Amino acid sequence: MKKILLLAGAMAAAITMFAQDAPKTATDNDKGKITFSGYAEAYYSYDLNQPADHTKPGFLYNYNRHNELNLNLAMVKANYTSDRVRANVGLMAGTYPQYNLAAEPTLMQYVYEANVGIRVGKNVWIDAGVMPAHIGFESAIGKDCPTLTRSMLAENSPYYETGAKVTWTPNAKWSFAAMYLNGWQRIKKVDGNQTPNFGTQITFKPSDKILLNWSTYVGNDLPDSVRQMRYFNDVYGTFSITEKFSLIAGFDFGLQQKAKGSSDLNSWYSPIVIGRYAFTDKFAMAARVEYYNDQHGVVINSGTPDGFQTTGYSLNLDFTPVKNVMFRLEGRTFDGKDKTFMKGTEMKNTSTSVTASLAVWF
Repeated sequence: MKKILLLAGAMAAAITMFAQDAPKTATDNDKGKITFSGYAEAYYSYDLNQPADHTKPGFLYNYNRHNELNLNLAMVKANYTSDRVRANVGLMAGTYPQYNLAAEPTLMQYVYEANVGIRVGKNVWIDAGVMPAHIGFESAIGKDCPTLTRSMLAENSPYYETGAKVTWTPNAKWSFAAMYLNGWQRIKKVDGNQTPNFGTQITFKPSDKILLNWSTYVGNDLPDSVRQMRYFNDVYGTFSITEKFSLIAGFDFGLQQKAKGSSDLNSWYSPIVIGRYAFTDKFAMAARVEYYNDQHGVVINSGTPDGFQTTGYSLNLDFTPVKNVMFRLEGRTFDGKDKTFMKGTEMKNTSTSVTASLAVWF
């Protein structure tokens, strides 16, 4: 706890000093402002397979504790914005960082984001630091996602990334970005890895009701002695069909070398569709159908002959009694081709869970 407080104090002081000392230009009439925000989400999840160690399947990183009341994510964030400069510092705790950032240095496991940016042209920004990933339509902040739990697609692709990003937004419809990264969801680069990693993102918004996105990643997330290049594509679209009904469709496809220097590649892919219907401003429902195929265990190593081939279904209900509070309830089932899931001392093809959450933010 002492380390968290020290880190929080240092980051808060840094962003305050940065805001006070940010250079102004003759055309910069915006003095800049600092805003603070917070988010907390508690949950209870019951897995019908009743895992003895209270941990749900290993490919899940959010809401993954069984039969106990827990905190998925608690986060406080400071944001500084001016005409030419911007910065974000966010600190977090909960089971999400405990499991998803387990490979990072202990102190960095509390960092949700820490980045600074400068505008170098009319519509061009350069940002650097720990940032939300440019891949996917979901994040660790549950209230911003259409479903209570995250998809298999999201759980097994980056939530965050560390590096430098150049973003060009020529108009309200198009946005282009290119990144130099430390790796595939890395704050600290892998020891013995000197391979450059890159990412790109193109977003097209033809109207207020449609958004189309294509993101890529190219790099190696292993020591150079066993380098295996990875090539990854993430494509999705969000569609506001009516005022009450919206749809999200996405598809991830990845390739990775079987061995260093090999021209043979292993592949994996994951399609998903989510439909959401808002009955009123306070009540909404969302349904999800998804599939994840990783026969060669590149991302999810199931240890079965056919690899990880699993279909998922979920249905959730949302209740927002007041502006900054959300109750959610979700039922979810996984159905694997092979016996992937543990129940007692036996392996099963299916896993079903019920999850409830309460989120509060300011």
